Amino acid sequence: MHKSVIALTVVAFAAAGSTGCATKGFVKTQVSQVSQKVDTLGQSLEETQKRTQAAETRIGEVDNKAGAAGSAADKAGTAAAAADQRASAASQSASAAQSKANAVEAASKRIVFEVVLNENQGNFKFGKTDLPDQAKAAIDEMITKIKANPNGAFFEIEGHTDNSGDKVTNEKIGMERAEVVKRYLYEQHQIPLHRMNVISYGEDKPATDNKTKDGRAQNRRVVIKVLA
Repeated sequence: MHKSVIALTVVAFAAAGSTGCATKGFVKTQVSQVSQKVDTLGQSLEETQKRTQAAETRIGEVDNKAGAAGSAADKAGTAAAAADQRASAASQSASAAQSKANAVEAASKRIVFEVVLNENQGNFKFGKTDLPDQAKAAIDEMITKIKANPNGAFFEIEGHTDNSGDKVTNEKIGMERAEVVKRYLYEQHQIPLHRMNVISYGEDKPATDNKTKDGRAQNRRVVIKVLA
């Protein structure tokens, strides 16, 4: 009986020892697996952080490039606006210079022909601005003489009226009469526009007294002065 108890006790200790060993091995195995997972997660986290840092670096570079491009675009826009202003100023200067050149050219010339187109000689009727056939014939004759003796002619075309009506209307009619003569010279005889100048004196420079019907007829006129 005593031997049986001893035997059972030995078996029990053996069994207990065996179970303890199995439990420790299991724990070690689990701990090892968890450690491996932790290591793996740690490596993955490090890689993610590296990728995040690389992405942030690239984003910073893109932002810098975008900022530089924006600055360059602003500078280009400013330069374009400045260039446009310079071009406009240059155009205005060129126009002013051309006007001065024309004025100097005209001032340095002398009158070689003068044609007066009034109601008697050009058939300009009261208040009318159309160019009558009689006036066209007088212009054609003048151009024939000029072409026979060309000297780079310059044309001054003056529009005049009598003193009937108001001053503003008369000035407008005088200009329209001068312009219709200029148009005829350009279209019919190809006189360059830059060689013609028109002006309206309206009623301000009458050729004679406006008190009579005949005087008013003479004052309704266009005067063409040819300078060379």
